[in-house]
Amino acid sequence: MFGIKLRVWGDYACFTRPEMKVERVSYDVMTPSAARGILEAIYWKPAIKWIIDKIHVIKPVKFKNIRRNELKSKMSERAGGVFIEDDHTQRASVILTDVEYIIEAHFDVTGKDDAEPIKHKEMFERRAKKGQCFHHPYFGCREFPVSFELVNGDIPISELKGELDLAYMLYDIDFKNNMQALFFRAKMKDGIIDLTGEPAGSLR
Repeated sequence: MFGIKLRVWGDYACFTRPEMKVERVSYDVMTPSAARGILEAIYWKPAIKWIIDKIHVIKPVKFKNIRRNELKSKMSERAGGVFIEDDHTQRASVILTDVEYIIEAHFDVTGKDDAEPIKHKEMFERRAKKGQCFHHPYFGCREFPVSFELVNGDIPISELKGELDLAYMLYDIDFKNNMQALFFRAKMKDGIIDLTGEPAGSLR
């Protein structure tokens, strides 16, 4: 197992609940799939698979109601463009503000590769230290960019105390099985969501 710790933070975040069909309403905290997406934005190779072990919620959970202009439809590959004035609509969103997390994760080697596993860990750490990424990571929506840095020492203590049941949360999307959604019962203790053992108890 080759583990890493990454601190991520930003002004806004929106990890949209899938049951909300029109308006965007964020989960209370970052989802495991969003955390994996951040790691893959920094370092991705087809021979490895990132697995999220823990999400540390460092700052208190704060929501904000906003209205945003969005397009009502997606542009097709053959379309020459979209005239925004004819296709935009205003939608309400409930987003998170002033977020900070520590992602603890490791990767499994899933395919043949010339590089040794330790080399992948070293490459991720080197890229994270330099602020390099394949595309800039974001918190749920592209307009909510992520700042990140590698954590080498102890993890900061969360401001959150006690236990909190976050109900069912999206764990990940199973792309190999018709893109089925995997859910799990999320519980946070002293600001830590422990994901070891998932998705064995996940619901499809």
